[in-house]
Amino acid sequence: MIITDDMLNKLERLSALKIPESKKEEFKAELGKIVGFVEILDELDLAGLEAEVSTIKQSARLREDEPVKSEVIKDILKHAPKTYETYFEVPKIIE
Repeated sequence: MIITDDMLNKLERLSALKIPESKKEEFKAELGKIVGFVEILDELDLAGLEAEVSTIKQSARLREDEPVKSEVIKDILKHAPKTYETYFEVPKIIE
């Protein structure tokens, strides 16, 4: 597939990028190579194959989900200059 100036302009708008005029031909060539690679993948015969979510055939072992009492909040808050209950206290900046 050949990337045209119109296609490149549309991609520029959609991506919110500005491609310098001096680089547009280079971008069109590189995008053409990428699209060409994807077109090669379209030639693969995938009939009868199921989509794979992972390349690993075994699943993760599950464990019981048990709540654990954590002291992380207390450890973090002891380093703060000012706290209120379980929150950082900061100066008011909005009137």
